[in-house]
Amino acid sequence: METKTIPTTVYAELSPNPATMKFVVNKLLIEGSGTVEYTDPDESTNSPLATRLFNFPFVTGIFISQNFITVTKNEIIEWDDVVLELREYIQEYLNTDNPVFTTPLTENTDENNSSVTEGSYKPQEPTTDLEHKIVEVLEEYITPAVARDGGAIHFHAFKDGQLSVVLKGACSGCPSSTMTLKNGIETLMTRMVPEVKEVVAHEG
Repeated sequence: METKTIPTTVYAELSPNPATMKFVVNKLLIEGSGTVEYTDPDESTNSPLATRLFNFPFVTGIFISQNFITVTKNEIIEWDDVVLELREYIQEYLNTDNPVFTTPLTENTDENNSSVTEGSYKPQEPTTDLEHKIVEVLEEYITPAVARDGGAIHFHAFKDGQLSVVLKGACSGCPSSTMTLKNGIETLMTRMVPEVKEVVAHEG
């Protein structure tokens, strides 16, 4: 019996960041919980899709998560003028079985012998019970909401009551990200983990 292939569909979704648009796909683009962000075309050599999207003159950043792509544009054009073209381009690309990535998303070692993921920020691993608790709260209560907005949040460090996190995708550079960080994330985190007194964004 012949297996029927389900066509790939893509729809565009506004994000809180006016410079970004979230393109949601009906299939997985990355296995597991990984994310990849490219802010320069030269970084995207392992992703033909990202490289092609950078060929659009207004595209300045690409963020790829499990089932969505967040595209960041410059100010020379409005989303209304290009969103349909981008959506159709991504959909056609995926429907012709072109690869999202040509190599596995593996970890490399940078000049400081730190482990990093190609094209992406490598989240820091928690080392104490308190840090593990913080990461659990982030993943259960905050990560899903951030992903809905087309972004990602990673634990970076915790010291002297200050929790440092990395914001990616639509959340990076968003005009409302500071308000979200303070009024949303910080409020929830300080209530659920009293040891946390402040949440700040780390530029990763």
